[in-house]
Amino acid sequence: MNYSIKESTKKEATLEIVVSKEEFAKGLDFAFNKNKKYFTIPGFRKGKAPRKMVEKYYGVEVLYEDAVNEIIPGKYEEAAADSKLDIISKPEVDITSISVEEGFVFTAKVYLKPEVKITGYKGIKAEKTEYTVKDADVKREIDALKEKTARIIDKEDGAVEAGDIVNIDYEGFVDGVAFAGGKGEGFDLTIGSGQFIPGFEDALIGAKQGETKDLNVTFPKEYHAEELKGKPAVFKTTVNKISKKEYPELNDDFAKDVSEFDTFKELKDDIKKKLKESAQQREKQEFESKVLEKVTDLVKADIPDCMIEDRIDTLANDFEYRIKSQGMELAKYLEYTGMDIASFRNQFKERAEAQVKMSLALTEIANKEKIEATDKDVEDELQKMADAYKMEIDKIKQFINPEDIKSELKMQKTVDFLVENAVATEAEEKKAPAKKASTAKKTTTKKTTDTEKKASAAKKTTTKKATGETAKKTTTAKKTTKKAEKTEE
Repeated sequence: MNYSIKESTKKEATLEIVVSKEEFAKGLDFAFNKNKKYFTIPGFRKGKAPRKMVEKYYGVEVLYEDAVNEIIPGKYEEAAADSKLDIISKPEVDITSISVEEGFVFTAKVYLKPEVKITGYKGIKAEKTEYTVKDADVKREIDALKEKTARIIDKEDGAVEAGDIVNIDYEGFVDGVAFAGGKGEGFDLTIGSGQFIPGFEDALIGAKQGETKDLNVTFPKEYHAEELKGKPAVFKTTVNKISKKEYPELNDDFAKDVSEFDTFKELKDDIKKKLKESAQQREKQEFESKVLEKVTDLVKADIPDCMIEDRIDTLANDFEYRIKSQGMELAKYLEYTGMDIASFRNQFKERAEAQVKMSLALTEIANKEKIEATDKDVEDELQKMADAYKMEIDKIKQFINPEDIKSELKMQKTVDFLVENAVATEAEEKKAPAKKASTAKKTTTKKTTDTEKKASAAKKTTTKKATGETAKKTTTAKKTTKKAEKTEE
């Protein structure tokens, strides 16, 4: 490998790499075969002219760009690996000389991992919040299960009550004039859901099936439609049908219907157990986050801008992927939010800086403490993934790089080390957070790591547009030389 390190400081280095005329000749062969179908020369059918005629007609330089772009990536990777430099950026490539007779020489300027200093990471004091599970939390879970299994039945007699479901036709008027978006037909509304503007649902209480009422309401001052803010309005509303929910009795039969348990007591005990596990997991994650925040503050390093920009790239691309999976293009999102690309990227800067500092901190601490992930650790993790996805471990290995797993495990071991050596300080006891009613389902959901997510398909989400929007609440290489990006790809 013919290369040299021309310049090197603590922050950056420049590699000079020589490509022989023989290697360059192979690149020119590649470039000609790639592009010959595009060449048009008088006297020859398109794409059929011999190479010598192409070079005579266009000049051999016409092949240079594709030739060097074919050669540079492999040559750079070889030199970078052999140099043992701790490179953290894409190369800035420049061709310094090039000819068929002598080959070509190019330089690759790269940024190096900054020197990191960190002390005092053992014995970090961080507040730890304890979450307790109350009877009310268990009741909330059971109520959610009740809600899922409730039957909707029509009310033959009687008036609208809180909690009823009414099917209505309505039209809104301001100063006697109907306004756009204020009309709906056959709309199902649960009384007390807060789906419509304040006062609308309450005014329906007491109405009977078939009755038409004028509902007098006032639009909120912060309403999204400027022309309706704070305005009094009348909604002419007809009650087409009244329904109510019929809930099951909380007994052993209910437990059998909603879970794998035979008795209601077993169901309640399992819900409480899972809520406690969830609370403990939240305690652990919050304490871990607070410890890591304090570790980040201990980092002293001159971080190159390219590291921050690369991390911003990742965060921005992740965000774009998420909104695209929901049916929105980035250009449309920027239009809606009034942002340009610069301001869009700038919103990720603070998080990117923190993540880069955290990564540098964990790497430095792992090196200081000689923390490593073993091959057995990696094999065990891959087996867990294989079991979770019911796949052979060899299949998992086909699309997941074991080295990525090893790096991830090493970082997690470092985090565990920091947490184990941290000192928890008391915090105010808090109620366990409400958990979605999934604890009693017959199927279980497993937590996935970032690496595991590569093995699972992205789930699509859909958004539903409701009718009668106005009446409801809203949320709202230099010629051939400056080819570094293309070369890197």
